[in-house]
Amino acid sequence: MTDDLHAPDAAEPPVDDVVQARRIQEFWEASRARAGLGRLSNVVVAASWAEEVPPPAWSFGDSAELADELLALVLSGGKTATSSVLVEYEVAGEPVPAPGSLSIVLDGAGEPRALIRVTAVDVVPFDDVTAEFAEAEGEGDRTLRFWRGEHEDFWRRTLPPLGLEFDRRMPVVCERFELLHPKI
Repeated sequence: MTDDLHAPDAAEPPVDDVVQARRIQEFWEASRARAGLGRLSNVVVAASWAEEVPPPAWSFGDSAELADELLALVLSGGKTATSSVLVEYEVAGEPVPAPGSLSIVLDGAGEPRALIRVTAVDVVPFDDVTAEFAEAEGEGDRTLRFWRGEHEDFWRRTLPPLGLEFDRRMPVVCERFELLHPKI
């Protein structure tokens, strides 16, 4: 059985999705201009399609509360890195972010709040994540001990529904990013 959103003959997505898409598009248009992205020169008469289509939009964590908490750290400048397990990208069939990739970060209510750009990506085993990276993630007391404890708990909670288990040797995608909008 197929739900209405994924039915091949569905006329349009549910209203909430349309409203969400409109909010993300409006945020993208405003934030890319404020961040100095996609400006047209005197020679170019139209924007490319890539400038019109917003980048991926997502929120941190697995709850509205965690999304808001981590977004606040980004907006204050205290969080300039994030991590995921590599297998999550593989299961979703998505590419690992690359330097230069843009993302719109949503708050816990799904509202677009920040535009970030990836500056560096490293894939390392969980046990090889560094104290310096944990500090850049900006969470808790910013120590590697805190980072390992919180991330192990998080992945022990979020991986089983994907049919996966936490493993201290699993590859972790360590992303560094810069906040483009809103500027601090």
